[in-house]
Amino acid sequence: MQKSKLTLYIFLALILGVIVGYVYNTSVINNINTSIAAAEVNIKTIDEQIAKSADTTTVTYKALKTERVTQLKLRKEADTAREDKLVGFSILSDIFLRLIKMIVAPLVFTTLVVGVAKVGDIKAVGRIGGKTLLWFLSATLVSLLLGMLLVNLFKPGQAMHLPLPDTHISTGIQKTALSLRDFISHVFPKSFIESMANNEILQIVVFSLFFGVATAAIGEKGEIVIKALDAISYVILKITGYVMQLAPLAVFGAITAIIAKQGLGILSTYAIFIGEFYFSLIVLWAVIVLAGFTILKGRALTLVARIKDAMLIAFSTSTSEAAYPKVLMELERFGCNNKIVSFVLPLGYSFNLDGSMMYMTFASLFLAQSYNIHLSFEQQLTMLLVLMLTSKGIAGVPRASLVVIAGTVAMFGIPEAGLALLIGIDPLLDMGRSATNVLGNAMATAVVSKWEGELEN
Repeated sequence: MQKSKLTLYIFLALILGVIVGYVYNTSVINNINTSIAAAEVNIKTIDEQIAKSADTTTVTYKALKTERVTQLKLRKEADTAREDKLVGFSILSDIFLRLIKMIVAPLVFTTLVVGVAKVGDIKAVGRIGGKTLLWFLSATLVSLLLGMLLVNLFKPGQAMHLPLPDTHISTGIQKTALSLRDFISHVFPKSFIESMANNEILQIVVFSLFFGVATAAIGEKGEIVIKALDAISYVILKITGYVMQLAPLAVFGAITAIIAKQGLGILSTYAIFIGEFYFSLIVLWAVIVLAGFTILKGRALTLVARIKDAMLIAFSTSTSEAAYPKVLMELERFGCNNKIVSFVLPLGYSFNLDGSMMYMTFASLFLAQSYNIHLSFEQQLTMLLVLMLTSKGIAGVPRASLVVIAGTVAMFGIPEAGLALLIGIDPLLDMGRSATNVLGNAMATAVVSKWEGELEN
């Protein structure tokens, strides 16, 4: 009864957030948005005039530069004013997300160490790891390919006729091309404490694997450590139960802030792109559930029903991390062995982000279409492989998908200024990506449990 109530409250908070956000946007934020839009138009006009000026020593040129600084200041002030007006709503989701992040790192560490120690030998850990990575790589490839096929089918970049930003405009997103050294330094921790403090899930996983195998290897003395960490993990799961009571408030705050900031007008401007992307996500959901169904049979649908709360939380807060403790609990209740869950799920949060993968190919090729840049099938496949590699090391980076896209599109001659087309709607798209990531990781964990013969009926 309590469980169904939480789902109902989250859903009601979602609807209420949209209504309150719309009212707040039209009555309070709209004037500020008008000021921001006016400043941006002025900056663009001034930039065009500066570009035409041959002589940089004239009074007119200096006046244009001064006016540009003034307009930038006006835009920044309006931006700050808008954020100040929204702080009451965003603080609700901030508190919830901070509490979740407080839980995630110790939860990953305690459950994974106990799981690995119970598995015992390193061969079993390698076997489970091999099966896990096989599923992850297959899911990643399918997600990227599906994104590529559907964006070529829909061609949203050509259909929308959006005015393109100037190619020299800065988007404020730091592009990244992840080198081998960056990847290694991201995977292997130099300090376990630092990894815990920064919530670097992948680094915590690496340390926990060493710690778990070593704990199992020392035999009887290790039993004390295992019992202690097992007890701590139950305490943290109890805390999770308390924190989850705040989920409806967090959902309300997050949705209200997004709608209040952007307004519903952005939905009509980008209706084609948003609609086609969400349709593509539904297709991906069907593929993930179907893949799970071939192994789990009818229980795949039961699993989806069990994790709907977690998916709603991830959808509303635009982060799959917020759903981690809830997914962990539901998978164990579903019948997955906790040693498999605590091993596969944290890895999934770094290596198996199915929704984000689809978005990367979808968005990159959307930008190419918008600029009318034709990429051959071979170039698209190359882009797909580049995205597959560069995306693996940046889980936990804010706006991770946009960062990877910025680094990738430049390699194919697509102006990264085109990201300006996506920045406004990225929070709306991130909601769908996050929910999909949760579904993909939950299904992967259940499938590996079944393969290992560790799934109870």
